[in-house]
Amino acid sequence: MAQSKSLLKLCKQGVNEMTILSILATIFGTIGGLANLPQWIKIFRRKSAKDISIITYSFVFIAAIIWLLYGIEINNFPLILANVFGVINLGLVIIGWLIYGREKIKNNSKRRKV
Repeated sequence: MAQSKSLLKLCKQGVNEMTILSILATIFGTIGGLANLPQWIKIFRRKSAKDISIITYSFVFIAAIIWLLYGIEINNFPLILANVFGVINLGLVIIGWLIYGREKIKNNSKRRKV
């Protein structure tokens, strides 16, 4: 019970110490991290990763991982939260491309050989 009270106190203290900028960074960083949610939902619903630039998503995915690790290193909650969502959503887009985008490439290469 004492631990939960101290955890609650720490959370309240953290919120009190957050500036308006860090609150906005947390909110909009999280929204930014969720920005790829519609893309991966579309990929999995349509079972197609048509027109997905895997190179672009790969670079952004690597950048999000680096930012996440940096946020963990400096113990920055807004940075961690935003990039956790970013890594998950970007990862799902890449997984969708690996499942559905590569099939398109295989089919196109078969057509060209004929």
